[in-house]
Amino acid sequence: MKSRLCPLPAIPPRLQLLWLLLFGFGVCTKTQGSKPQSIKIEGDITLGGLFPVHSRGPAGVPCGEVKKEKGIHRLEAMLYALDQINSDPDLLPNITLGARILDTCSRDTYALEQSLTFVQALIQKDNSDVRCSNGEPPIIPKPERVVGVIGASGSSVSIMVANVLRLFAIPQISYASTAPELSDNSRYEFFSRVVPPDSYQAQAMVDIVKAMGWNYVSTIASEGNYGESGVDAFQQISREAGGLCLAQSIKIPREPRPGEFEKIIKRLMETSNARGVIIFANEDDIKRVLQAAKKANLTGHFVFVGSDSWGAKIAPIQDQEEVAEGAVTILPKRASIDAFDQYFESRSLENNRRNIWFAEFWEDDFKCKLTRPGIKYEQGRRKCTGEERINQDSQYEQEGKVQFVIDAVYAMAHALHSMHMDLCPGSMGVCEKMDPVEGRMLLQYIRSVNFNGSAGTGVMFNENGDAPGRYDIFQYQMSNVSIAGYKNIGQWTNHLRLNPEELQWSGGDRRIPDSVCSFPCESGERKKMVKGVPCCWHCELCDGYQYLLDEFTCDMCPFDMRPFRNRTGCRPTPIIKLEWSSPWAIIPVFLAILGILATTGVIGTFVRFNDTPIVRASGRELSYVLLTGIFLIYFITFLMIAEPSGAVCAFRRLFLGLGMCICNSAMLTKTNRIYRIFEQGKKSVTPPKFITPGSQLIITFILISVQLLGVFIWFGVIPPHTIIDYEEQKPPNPEFARGILKCDMSDLSLMLCLSYSLVLMITCTVYAIKSRGVPETFNEAKPIGFTMYTTCIIWLAFVPIFFGTAQSTEKMFIQTTTLTVSMSLSATVSLGMLYIPKVYVIIFHPEQNVQKRKRSFKAVVQAATVSTRLSQKSNDKQNGESKIEPDRSQ
Repeated sequence: MKSRLCPLPAIPPRLQLLWLLLFGFGVCTKTQGSKPQSIKIEGDITLGGLFPVHSRGPAGVPCGEVKKEKGIHRLEAMLYALDQINSDPDLLPNITLGARILDTCSRDTYALEQSLTFVQALIQKDNSDVRCSNGEPPIIPKPERVVGVIGASGSSVSIMVANVLRLFAIPQISYASTAPELSDNSRYEFFSRVVPPDSYQAQAMVDIVKAMGWNYVSTIASEGNYGESGVDAFQQISREAGGLCLAQSIKIPREPRPGEFEKIIKRLMETSNARGVIIFANEDDIKRVLQAAKKANLTGHFVFVGSDSWGAKIAPIQDQEEVAEGAVTILPKRASIDAFDQYFESRSLENNRRNIWFAEFWEDDFKCKLTRPGIKYEQGRRKCTGEERINQDSQYEQEGKVQFVIDAVYAMAHALHSMHMDLCPGSMGVCEKMDPVEGRMLLQYIRSVNFNGSAGTGVMFNENGDAPGRYDIFQYQMSNVSIAGYKNIGQWTNHLRLNPEELQWSGGDRRIPDSVCSFPCESGERKKMVKGVPCCWHCELCDGYQYLLDEFTCDMCPFDMRPFRNRTGCRPTPIIKLEWSSPWAIIPVFLAILGILATTGVIGTFVRFNDTPIVRASGRELSYVLLTGIFLIYFITFLMIAEPSGAVCAFRRLFLGLGMCICNSAMLTKTNRIYRIFEQGKKSVTPPKFITPGSQLIITFILISVQLLGVFIWFGVIPPHTIIDYEEQKPPNPEFARGILKCDMSDLSLMLCLSYSLVLMITCTVYAIKSRGVPETFNEAKPIGFTMYTTCIIWLAFVPIFFGTAQSTEKMFIQTTTLTVSMSLSATVSLGMLYIPKVYVIIFHPEQNVQKRKRSFKAVVQAATVSTRLSQKSNDKQNGESKIEPDRSQ
C-alpha cells in the first residue's frame, strides 16, 4: 500500500513542544524511549479507540484499578464489532479494519497525552541531524495512520481529545459523552456521538418534573463538564419552558472535603419544600449524597431524579436502598446484545491475548492471581488456573454502553463503506483516492449514515453530530414488589410518555410527593409573588367586596353586587325594603291606626254635634282643617312603610310635610288671632282685622300653599322616583350587604320638607307663650301652648335620634320608625290637648254643652285686662311675703 503524508497543519507552539518531547526522538535501541501501552490490531484502515480501562489513580499516579464494566466490557465491544465487520462480506469487502486502542485512565490530561499517538503519522519530522551514539541514523518505526477515533467515554476527556483531533481533521465518534457543550459544531466540528446529548436528557428531566406537578426543585452536579453542563442545560430549558424554579444549585467538588456531603444536605433542607432533587453526578458522588441523607434521618423526604450516570445501576444505591426508594432515573434507550454476551462469555486467557489488560480483568473478576513478572500480590489470594469461565465462576451483566460502542464502530465502518463506494467504485481494497483517508470528507460521510444499529434502532446524526434522543424512564421501587429494583415507568422520544399508574413512592405511597415552593391558594385568595422567584408566592385573601379577577389580582365588585362566598365572582346584592311584618313597622302602624280611629271619632263627633255651643266655640272651620292635618299625619305612616314606587314617592313628598303644615298653620292662625285680639284690646275697643272664620281660613290656606308650592317646585326640578341604595347597608361582611329600595329623598331633603312646618311650629309656640296670660275661660291659647311645648320636646328628641343613626346598618328602619312615631306622637298630643276634652264634654257631660251669655268685644277685653292685673298683684304679693318687714313699733 502506498504511503504518503498530508501537509502539516498549523500547530500551536505549545503543542509542537509537547510533540517534540514525546515523539521527537527515535529509538536507537530497545531500551531507549518508551511507548504508551496500547492494543494494536493490524488492518488496511486503522481506527483509534479510547476507553477508561483503569480508574483515576491517586495523587501522582495516573491510573488506578481496572474498571471491569466501563473499561473492559466497552473495549471488548469494540473488538467484537471489528470482528463482525471484518467478517461481513457486504460491509467494507476486502478491507480489514485495524485498531489502536488506548487507556484514558478516566483522566482528561492523561487521555490527551495518549491521544497524541493518533496524530503521530501526520507530523512531518526532519531527522537528518539525528544520529545514534554509534553514528548510525536512528531506526524510526513508521506510525500507523488513524483515520477516525472511537471514544472517549467521559465528556471532559472527549472535550480535551476533540480539541487535538480537530487540528488534524480526524473524526471522532463517542459512545458515552453526553455534555451539551460538545454539540457546538463551531468548536467541535469533527465530534459526533451515538448517544443523545444531555440537552435532550435535560429536556426529558424537565418534562418528568412537570409531569409530577413540581415547580420548585434543587440541582446537584459533580464538578466537571458532565455534571455542570447537564445542570446548565436543565436550568436553561426550565427557564425557557417557564413555571419551574430552582431552590438550590449545588456543585460537588472533584476532591470533596470531609463533611462536604453533610453540608449539601443541610443546604437542601434550607428550602425543604423543594423535595425534588435533580442530580447530574458520578456514581461515587450519588452514593455519598444518599449516605448523607440517610445519616440526617431524611429517608423518604427527598425524591431524586437521576441522570444517565445513575441510570439503572445498583452500585450507587447499594446499602442506601431506603433513601433511594422512589428515585426516578433516566437512561438512553438501549438493549442487551445477546451476541456480545456469547462472545464475551467465551473469552479466556488463551483466546484473548490481543487484549493486553484482559489478565488484570481476569484476576479482578475471579479474585485470583496470575504469575506475572514484577507484580506483587496479596497474601492469601488463590492462583488463577485459566480454566475459570465468565458468568459461571463469576457474576456477569452486560454494561449499559456496550450497544453504543458497537454502534459507534459500525457508524465509522458504514461511513468508510459509503466513501469507498463513491471514491473507489469496483476497486478491491483501498484505492489511491482513499490513501490516505481525507478526514473532512470522512466526516461528511459519517454525518450521512443511517442504518439500524445493534439493538435494531436507527443510528443517525444531526448537523451537530448528535444522535436522536431516546430514553427509558426508570423508578427504583421496594414496597409492594417481589424484588426491589428498577422498574420501567415510561420513555422519552422527543416527548414524554409516562405511566402514572406504575409510579410508587417511599412506603408504597401512590400519591406523587409535592415539590413546590408555595401551595395553591385557597378559593378567593390571590397570589402575591415573591420578588425574583416566580414559583413562590404568598396567598392573600380578597377581602371586603373584592373578588378574584385572576390568580394575581383582586378587584372590587360593581357597586350593586357582592362577591360569592368563594370570591370567584360577583353576584347581585339582594334588594330589601321595610316590610309590614317587620318590628320596625308594626309599632308605627299600630300607633297610626289608633290615631286614625281617634281622629275619625273626633271628626264624627264634631259633625254629629256641629251646631252645639262647644263645637261652634272651638271654631268649626279651623277645627276641621286641623283635624284633617292630624289625619294626614297618621296616614303618612302607611306611605312611609309602603313599597316605594313612583306614585308612593310622590305622595310621600306631598303629604310628609303637608299634614304637619296644616296642623301648625291652623294653630298658628288661632294663636295669632287670640294674640291680636287681646293686644288690640289694650289699645282700642275696635276689633282687629281678619278675625272672622272666613279670614282665618284664608290665612291658613295661604300658609299651607307655601308648603304646596315648594313641593310642586321640587316635583318639577327632580321628578319623584325610586332608587336602590347599596351604600346604606354595606357592612364589612358582604354576606350581610343589602340594597335598600327607597324613594329619592335624602336626609337633607326630608328635613327641608319638614322645615317649613317646624318654622310654623316654632312661630306658633312663640305666640302661645305671648298669649299665656289670657283667661282659659275665653279661648284655647293655653291648650295650644301646651300642645306646642310638648311637640317641640318630641321633635327635639327626634333630631339626635334621626341623625345619630346615620352610620347604622339599620339606618333606614330606625329613621323611618323614629320619624313616623314622632309625627304620630305630635298628632296625638294635638288631638289629646285640643279635642279629646271637648269630645268628653260633648258625650259625657252634655249639660255643659249649652249656650252662655253672649258678651261684647269690649266686655271681653275688660275682663281680660282685669284678669291680667289681678294676676300681676297676686305675683307681687307672693314676692312680698318672702321679704322680712322691719319692726315699726320700736
